[in-house]
Amino acid sequence: MILIRVIFIATLLLFTLNARENPFFPSVGEKDILVTSNESRTKTRLKRAAITLPTQARIVQKVTIEFKNLDGSLQSKSIELDNSVDWHLPIFISQSYSQTSKVQNFNSTSKSIIEQKKSKYKNLASLKQLSLFSSGKSLKLITTDKMLRNFLLVNPHRIVLDFKKSMDIKYYSKKNKKSIFKKIRIGDHKGYYRVVIELDGYYRYELKKLSKGYIIELI
Repeated sequence: MILIRVIFIATLLLFTLNARENPFFPSVGEKDILVTSNESRTKTRLKRAAITLPTQARIVQKVTIEFKNLDGSLQSKSIELDNSVDWHLPIFISQSYSQTSKVQNFNSTSKSIIEQKKSKYKNLASLKQLSLFSSGKSLKLITTDKMLRNFLLVNPHRIVLDFKKSMDIKYYSKKNKKSIFKKIRIGDHKGYYRVVIELDGYYRYELKKLSKGYIIELI
């Protein structure tokens, strides 16, 4: 009888034992511990990075940063914006609170364009019937000739203006490397002459009549 009782108690204990099916997973009620990655963390500390926008960029809507967590997983955070930008200038990413540091990495073209915006109109071309002056994104055409038509062409991006009159010269060309209006071409045709203004990027434009010519404002 004693042997039977021992076997019965042992069997009962086997059925009531709360053993874990997989010892590598936590049991009920235990909290999972954050798993860290063995990946090397010896990365260069972020100082400053720059993003250059394409020439057609005009408004920044959102900035998103993707980062890697301690456990190696990827995550991202975004900030909503609605601000106009000048694509000539880069956008910087930095972990510095200093607001007094000066940007030293602009190329010569970007610097000259910034300076143009603060300066007076600069002469780009002068002919007997037509003179062109620029200031930032504005271009003045001083002439008494009547404009027949104007339109925009791409590859390269350029504004075409036709004026009702013949010119004394057959062809004129001038490069302006440090200007938004980087090349001026003028050609004489039968009954009219054509002015082609090659731009340094993608723009729309507005044309207004002045008392002594026209003004083009790039957008």
